[in-house]
Amino acid sequence: MKGFTLEQMTDFTDFTRGGDLTEFLKQTNNVFNMNNCRSHPVRVSPDAQHIHAFLQKPKRGLVTFDRIQRVAVAQSPSYMDTGSALSIPIVELLYLDSGSKDSAALVAVILENGKVEFWKYVERKAGWDLLQTSDLCNSTSAKVVSVCSSGKFIIWCEERPASESASVFSAARNNFRYCICKRTYEREERAVRLGGVKTPLHNSPCYRVLAAREDVYLLPDNQEAAPGNGSKFFLIWSPKQDRMTISTVCKGALLSKTLHSTSKDSDYKTLISECIGMLATISPPEICSVAPTSCGGLLLVLSSGCISLLQSDGVLRQIYTLALSCPLDCSKHISMQIYGSTLACIVYRTLYLVDTSTGRLLENIALKTDGMLFLNSSEKNDIHFLSSTGMYVVKESGVDPTSKQLGRSDTAKPDAVLVEAVFEEACRYYQRRSLSSTQLTVEKLKSGGMFQAPIALSSILGVYMKTKKASELPQGGGGYSKLLASLGAELESLMALEQLKASVVSASDRKLSVSCETLVGQEVNRLLFSDLDRDNLLYLNVIFKTFPRESWQALQASLQLGSNGEGFLTAKAAPEVWKTVLSPVQAAPAPLSSGQQQASSNGAAPVFELICRSLFTFQPKWLPRFVELAQQQAGASSWNYGGKESPESVPLYKRALCVLPREGQAQELQVELLLCSQRPNAVMQAMRILLELRRWERVAEVAQRFSQQSPLLNKEIFTTLLCEVSQHRDLDPYLDLLWTLCPEDMTVTSILNIVLKSLPLCGREPGPFRTDRSQMSIGMLKPLLIKVLQRETKPSQRYADILQSPSFPPPTPPRQPRSVTEPAMATASPPLSSISSSVNDTSVDEGCSSPHHENK
Repeated sequence: MKGFTLEQMTDFTDFTRGGDLTEFLKQTNNVFNMNNCRSHPVRVSPDAQHIHAFLQKPKRGLVTFDRIQRVAVAQSPSYMDTGSALSIPIVELLYLDSGSKDSAALVAVILENGKVEFWKYVERKAGWDLLQTSDLCNSTSAKVVSVCSSGKFIIWCEERPASESASVFSAARNNFRYCICKRTYEREERAVRLGGVKTPLHNSPCYRVLAAREDVYLLPDNQEAAPGNGSKFFLIWSPKQDRMTISTVCKGALLSKTLHSTSKDSDYKTLISECIGMLATISPPEICSVAPTSCGGLLLVLSSGCISLLQSDGVLRQIYTLALSCPLDCSKHISMQIYGSTLACIVYRTLYLVDTSTGRLLENIALKTDGMLFLNSSEKNDIHFLSSTGMYVVKESGVDPTSKQLGRSDTAKPDAVLVEAVFEEACRYYQRRSLSSTQLTVEKLKSGGMFQAPIALSSILGVYMKTKKASELPQGGGGYSKLLASLGAELESLMALEQLKASVVSASDRKLSVSCETLVGQEVNRLLFSDLDRDNLLYLNVIFKTFPRESWQALQASLQLGSNGEGFLTAKAAPEVWKTVLSPVQAAPAPLSSGQQQASSNGAAPVFELICRSLFTFQPKWLPRFVELAQQQAGASSWNYGGKESPESVPLYKRALCVLPREGQAQELQVELLLCSQRPNAVMQAMRILLELRRWERVAEVAQRFSQQSPLLNKEIFTTLLCEVSQHRDLDPYLDLLWTLCPEDMTVTSILNIVLKSLPLCGREPGPFRTDRSQMSIGMLKPLLIKVLQRETKPSQRYADILQSPSFPPPTPPRQPRSVTEPAMATASPPLSSISSSVNDTSVDEGCSSPHHENK
């Protein structure tokens, strides 16, 4: 971390009525209300030369305190005081033309009744002059509830009385009695000229308007909560373009519309009508505190403790998470602002300094009194805050080399960087696995004594760095000698990676590409060999998007991609890498058609899709073969990849199809991906694409290749090709192949029905004979019909033996008369000669020969 100190700019002794200002800030807690109350008690001018205080009790009024520039004129200054008994409340004080040379010279004081007072500061007499008082609203009965300025516009939310819209208002309609208005202003020498009033949004709930550069943020007012779903979203409005964006904390931007004063889009209910269904289903966290920033965004403190930056496009970026011990229930004790790349946040009497690019806590400073942050136009990157003891600026003190951020300085010590990274990673690791809802911080992790793993690892890194300088490991009784020896390779790799990251910051343009290639290669290889969680998957997506060519080179090294002697792709990746590549898609949607993108639930593409996209970009011919290798690994490996297909999972070939561009650009590659799956439906889809492309030779090749896969697929291929043959003569050279594919169960009737149904519809010629040679003729079908007829008329050989065998049981042979003296066995066993003679005497003409005789 960097070292920071507080430097006092003033103790209010150089301000007019400085003692009264100090007493005012000490007596009340007004300092903290500037971000959250409807009337802001304290305002500081952009040049920090003027402080304005709104008095509420016991008397209402406005008091100004100016920095004394010259002692001679300080004796009788003229103040911009509105009186000690002002009957009309002050809504806001705006500094107009704050970006000009006279940053605090023109001030507009807006009253609740729609009046506005324009004051000008005159340096020569060190006092304020009232230029004019004007009506901001068209209606004298209107009531201003919130106001801000953006560019040359004054924007406000006003309450319209019920009498202007309807005589009787229901309770529901009374909630929509507000309007958002804008008005241009132009500064002149002794006056301010106001433009016409325009109302871009009618019949809306009460909104609090906050300006940040060119955009205006409309947040539901906490004191008058928006009815129904109105408190679940906020509006982002660009006054110059008259464009309104509906956004939520949890879903981001939902809808963006351009408003037209003459159309119904300016009505609040019409504007949000398209989002009513989605708004009813979401439950966003509560917004506890807000603060506009100089960078054009809006800082939000959510009920979960997260400090986030709302950008003008509706994107909410989380910067830092406060510990739950912070008093988030009392939002008036929070003050925030962004200075350059540093977020400053005061929570009670603690000042937090956070790096907005990394979310890392730079330092937290304990304050003696309450404080309120403000911007100084001359020193926008310096942190300024106001307290009851004076104005302060946060200065960077002597830099502690052991606590610098990674990549911020070339003199940063790698061991300190590694130790800090270990604790931050361990903090996230334990928080995900903790059953407690208590937020775990790095400070608690270091001081708690419960988590020994990061402490031990940090000690190991410290000892390793010290021994590395001595160019040898400790010998003998060193407590880390064996441990360092076993972890030497991992520690060396970790150190090389961190040193490479540091060298990228100071590398020249010539060496930057080489360093980036090495760094991306190491990061991709490390991620592919690990179990990817949500954060690492998002990180890998960013690497592939930012460094596409370097990521492709890293993939070739990690997967060991190459081609064999026949030109086919080979991959010799380790099982751990295949496990990461084939990991299932979390919360994957239903199977998508080609040309659509598939991503996991957090918006990041899975690893398999990232690799397929890189293959398609740099080596598209390898993509089908890679899908084949992935299918083999998913089906044959003993690893539990999670890639085995189930009814709910998406096949790998369909996931690969999702990375291809829209139809008509990569159809040849789409055909190869469909065929490599070897699925019947995919094969038929590929054949239909080839038929549309009129690739007849390729059609014949695919038909011959996949007809042997299954009888059902063979029949589908034959039927499809027969329908195609019926429509034109382009497949005539391949008719012999087609007739060989005819299934055995296909009959002449079914063939003729298919042909007749597939014939193209065309106008008939008037004569009895047609001369259109592009149509199918009986002569073309003759070989096929003859083949099928022969198969139908030929007796089936399956039951031939049964049909030609003698009847069962065989007939009883005739009995021979015997004498009384012949033994009984003689009739049962006649002599062999008599049997043979009886067989020889049998005539072929008397009956059909038995199969036994034919065989002999």
